[in-house]
Amino acid sequence: MTISDTIIEHKKVEILKRKRKRRIQDLEEFELYNRSPLKICREVSDTGPGIIAEFKRRSPSRGTINEEANPVIVSKGYINAGAAAVSILTDRDFFGGSFHDLESVKKENPEICLLRKDFILDPYQVHESKAYGADIILLIAALLSPEAVRDLSFLAFSLGLQVLFEVHDRGDIDKYAEGIDLVGVNNRNLRDFTVDIRHSLELIDHLPDGVLTVSESGIKGKEEIDVLFNRGFKFFLIGETFMKESDPGEACKLFIQSI
Repeated sequence: MTISDTIIEHKKVEILKRKRKRRIQDLEEFELYNRSPLKICREVSDTGPGIIAEFKRRSPSRGTINEEANPVIVSKGYINAGAAAVSILTDRDFFGGSFHDLESVKKENPEICLLRKDFILDPYQVHESKAYGADIILLIAALLSPEAVRDLSFLAFSLGLQVLFEVHDRGDIDKYAEGIDLVGVNNRNLRDFTVDIRHSLELIDHLPDGVLTVSESGIKGKEEIDVLFNRGFKFFLIGETFMKESDPGEACKLFIQSI
């Protein structure tokens, strides 16, 4: 069983427990559920590469990265540095994240566009995402059927949420659902968690026309950004490069200045 398989089996049990604890009707009563979500728009990337900076305490592949970081402080630092959006991990057991991280950032900084980074498998999680402050949800094609991608994305749209559709190979692209305007290529192999940005370069020409493209994982500096941006990628999701530093916001600022 791969790391990804282990996470998904755990996630299915976790979702069932949360559904028993709190109904969708209860989520609809949350303060943040009835807001108008923000969106990443095309104009953000017209002036150059757009950075989606990630808040991440740890990962299965790297272990502890920055366990004591404060999500509100880090996220504010990212936006002050010029990031287009902030990605927040909400998986607790494998990435050290929480709904509190997401909710606290949105409540303290409502102007920040937030991506909920998690393994979304069930419609319940889409409602959760809205209730806890997400503006964008991640749908990982490798974990979902074409029908699930369609249904989850349409539900997200009905709630005003944007979808980042993540692919890993040519077969994943075939699961794309109409209306999704953000498509990401993850340079990390889901089976062994190795990283190679050539993955993005191999898939860029096969992505749907007219979407905003995102290259995810393994981006460490200007050289990778230049290569990927020149090939057509508009946004870049970067986490560990910033989070391994004592001041992730300052690291993000220096990175954006360098590109």
